[in-house]
Order: sequence, then C-alpha cells, then structure tokens
Amino acid sequence: MSPEKLEKREKLKRKFYRIIFEAETFWGRFFDEALLILILFSVGLVMLDSIPSINEKHGSILFMLEIIITFLFLIEYILRIWSSPRPKNYIFSFFGIVDFLAVLPLFITFLIPGTGALITIRAIRLLRIYRILKMVKYIYEGKVMLLALQRSFRKILVFMGLILIIVTMLGSLMYVIEAGQNGFDNIPTSIYWAIITLTTVGYGDIVPVTSLGKFLSSVIMLLGYSIIAIPLGMISFEFARPVVHDRPSHAFCVHYKEVSKDPDAKYCKHCGCKIFRE
Repeated sequence: MSPEKLEKREKLKRKFYRIIFEAETFWGRFFDEALLILILFSVGLVMLDSIPSINEKHGSILFMLEIIITFLFLIEYILRIWSSPRPKNYIFSFFGIVDFLAVLPLFITFLIPGTGALITIRAIRLLRIYRILKMVKYIYEGKVMLLALQRSFRKILVFMGLILIIVTMLGSLMYVIEAGQNGFDNIPTSIYWAIITLTTVGYGDIVPVTSLGKFLSSVIMLLGYSIIAIPLGMISFEFARPVVHDRPSHAFCVHYKEVSKDPDAKYCKHCGCKIFRE
C-alpha cells in the first residue's frame, strides 16, 4: 500500500474513532443518540416478542426487524474494532463483550437447526436483552455508578465473605437448637433459612418452633438491617468521591504503540499525529 493510501486510511480511522468513541463533535453526539434510540427500540422488540398474542400475529415482522437491528449492531461492532487504536483491548473489555453479545444470539439461532433445539434457541435469544447494557457507556451517571462499584468491589467482596461465615455459623446453630426438626433437616437447609432471614426476605417455608429458635430468629432479623446498610454505605462513599481516574491515562498513536504517559500530551512525539487516550 502506497504512503498516500496509508495516510488516507489512517485519517479515515481517526475520523471514525472520533465519531464512534467520542461525543464532543456534532456527529459523535448524533451517533450516540441514534444508537441509544436503536438500543431502546431493540429492547422493546424483545419485550413484545415475549408476549404470545403479539408473537403469534406479528412474529415474522418482529423477526425481520431483529435481523435489521442485528445487522446494524454488527456494522457498529466491526467499525469499533477497525477504528480502535488497540482492538484487542476493546474486544476483551466489558463493553466489547456486551457489544458482541448484542449480535451473537441471532447467529446462534441460524446455526442451530431442528425443532428439538427450539427451547435452547428461545433461551439464547433472551441474550438480546444485554443490549440495554450498551446504554451505560453513553450515560454519565452510569459511568459514575460503574466507577463507584469498581472502587468498592474489594471491600464488598471481603464483607460478603464475612456474611458467608456468619450465616454458616447461625444456620449450624439453628440446626442444633431445633434438633434437626421443624424443617431444619440438615445444615445446608438451615444455612438457607439463615440467609433469607438475614436479608429480611422471609419466605416462611421454614419456621423455628422452639423459644430459643425464635429468639435467635429475632436477633438475625435485627442484624439484617444493619448488615444491609454497610455495603450501601461503602458504595455511597465512593459516589461522593470525585470522578477521577485512579491511574494516569495512556496516550496511543495509530502508527505506534504506547507513546506517552503524560496526561497533557496531545500529539505523538514520533510522528506528530494526534494521539488517542485510553
């Protein structure tokens, strides 16, 4: 490929990158808004398709619309890979996987023939609902929420481990108190009871009968309210923190790999082209 054609190709890639991945330009905002409408429309089709009366009358029309929407999402997915400075990073990122899931189910439907697999196909087609996750990256509040969850993930993970230990101890204790009767037939079932009691769900399928068992149930219920508040407090604290990147952004050029870790760099120091950030 001649240098002129290569330069034109790189300019085209940069143009598509600005439109698809950025929203500062007119066409970037237009692309994001159009994609949001398409996502909402496709999710609406999934909901309509789940209604038997509508599916029976308009199933073929819904299926044709599904093919068209899937084709548009496929074009978007290919363009994102092509224009991305680091395609592998995008493909294996969270939103890259979500974008892939948005187009996968329909192709699986075509690849699995036979009436015996209809139940499997119907379940696979429900994966289309993952398209609604694509909305998150176009909503600022969604980005803030994801960042808060990411920051508090380790704390919540440790907290959930502690809760697992607590319900195991309480379930085992209740199994001893009720002497393996009144629905507490084994320790796993007793742990299940402790979980639904601690979370204040209370299905009522297993109920302690002894006085000591009822007392322990009351303690677990009161404990549940305080336990629910702890992870909410962790996430709320992260929401209150400024939305800044925990790590400095890296700059990339279409001709080179990582070229600069300077957060203020705007142009590649090797070729002078405008750099992209990740």
